[in-house]
Amino acid sequence: MKIMSWNVNGLRAAIKNGIIDTIKSENPDIVLMQEVKVDKLNIPEETHHLGYKVYINSADKKGYSGTMVLTTEEPLNYMEGIGNPEFDSEGRVQTLEYNDFYVINSYFPNSQHGLPRLDFKIKFNKEILAYMDRLKEKKPVIITGDFNVAHEEIDIARPRGNERNPGFTDEERNSMTEMLSHGYVDTYRYFHKEPGHYSWWSYRFNAREKNIGWRIDYFVVSEDFIGHVEDSRILESVTGSDHAPLELLIK
Repeated sequence: MKIMSWNVNGLRAAIKNGIIDTIKSENPDIVLMQEVKVDKLNIPEETHHLGYKVYINSADKKGYSGTMVLTTEEPLNYMEGIGNPEFDSEGRVQTLEYNDFYVINSYFPNSQHGLPRLDFKIKFNKEILAYMDRLKEKKPVIITGDFNVAHEEIDIARPRGNERNPGFTDEERNSMTEMLSHGYVDTYRYFHKEPGHYSWWSYRFNAREKNIGWRIDYFVVSEDFIGHVEDSRILESVTGSDHAPLELLIK
C-alpha cells in the first residue's frame, strides 16, 4: 500500500500547478491533503475524476485551513475532528478506520509570527495526542500531515537563525518529543538519518532552489506498526505547492 500526504496550500492553486498529474503518476492508494482551503460545496471537479472516494473536512471560515482525503478503499468508519469545537471548527483532523489501522490526516496549527497562537497550538497538540492514544488502544495509528514544527536541528537548514521562530520554539519541539515518547515513531527519521532533507521551503529568497528548508511534514506511526513500514519518503523534487508530498510504503 502507498499512502501520500501533502500540504497543497490551496487545492485550486495546486491543481493549476500540476497536482493531478502527480497523483496519477504516483498512483497512491490513499491521498491525504492539508490546507485545501475549499468547502464541501466547492470541491474542484478534477478531484472527482481520479477514481477515489472523496472526504473533506472544511473550516467554518471560508478559504481557510481544511483537510481532504482521497481513498480507493472505503474505510470502515470516517470521523472528523477530535471532539473540541475550538479546533474542529478549523477543519484540521480527519480519521479513517481500516481493518488493520487508523489513518489520521492532520493540519496542526501554526503558532504564527510573534507566537500569538503558541498556546493554542500546544493545547491542540496535547488533545490530538490524547485522541491518538485512545485510538491506539484499539489498533495501530498512522498520523500524517503538516505538524508545523521542525523537531530537531537536523530538520531545519538554519537552526541558529530560527530559534524562537514559529515552528522552532522549545515548546513546539518539546511537544513533538512528548508525542513520540507515547509510543510513536517518526518514520522518515527511522529510515533516513542524513541531514539536508526538507518538506517545506519559503517562497522567498529562492529558498527551494538553495534548499533552505524545514522538515515540518510527517508520517508518524505506532511503535507496534513500524515493522509493517517499508519506507517513508519526501518527494522533494515534486512541485505544485511550497510543501513537498510525502509517501509511506506499507508492506
